[in-house]
Amino acid sequence: MGASTNGGRAPDGRATRWAGQRERRRAEFVDAAIEAVALHGPEVSTEQIAEQAGVARTRLYKHFSDAADLNRALVERVTEMIAAELEPVLYSGSTPRDGVEAAVRTHLQWLTRHSNLYRYLLRQTADSPSGAGQAVHDVKSAMATMLAGLFRDYTAAFELDMPAQWVDVLAFGIVGLIEAATSRWMADPSQITEDELAQRLSRWVWLTLDDALRAEGIELDPDVWLPLPPPSDSASAPTAQAPTPAAAAPPATSD
Repeated sequence: MGASTNGGRAPDGRATRWAGQRERRRAEFVDAAIEAVALHGPEVSTEQIAEQAGVARTRLYKHFSDAADLNRALVERVTEMIAAELEPVLYSGSTPRDGVEAAVRTHLQWLTRHSNLYRYLLRQTADSPSGAGQAVHDVKSAMATMLAGLFRDYTAAFELDMPAQWVDVLAFGIVGLIEAATSRWMADPSQITEDELAQRLSRWVWLTLDDALRAEGIELDPDVWLPLPPPSDSASAPTAQAPTPAAAAPPATSD
């Protein structure tokens, strides 16, 4: 007859359920924080967030260690929200020009719909000396990483000879351009319409992409359909066929 021991005991079901409940409550409080920011603006207080959640401020901090912890959770949620908007656009398949403009317009539309939330993140970045002060930086990094992943998928699928380090720099540079320009526009949108900004930014982004590709000897027609590449982590996926205009010209050489 085998004797039971504590060493092989399965995890306490109550502890698992409690952990899941705490995560759900945290998510609910983050939702309430986003609603409070939309309602009260970027200077929203923790008390207003707690009020929106229907709990006392002390109750809120039973689920977040401090304001910085709440801000980090907000940043994670904002990153998820932006990714949910952009990923279907980035991976929809289109001509390069149309794809760039669709992504730029999608991001601008998200910012205008959530302008108070974006300004809240800007305020946290400017005011907080802690890790929460990296709010906008963290969101931009997540966006750039997603864009770099798309670029790497294309360079791998079409066997384009573009160094990996430049793929990352290019992605971060494009996101930095878009974020800096839109941040300035949002501070005073009276002089430029959203449509004008979208058109101009789309042109700038395409010219940046085109120049980066030409520097590597790659010429791409912006108005010819570009097929979606298989994900780079899919070893069994067939190699995508590069569109005719993507045939690389001889790399430029310096004298």
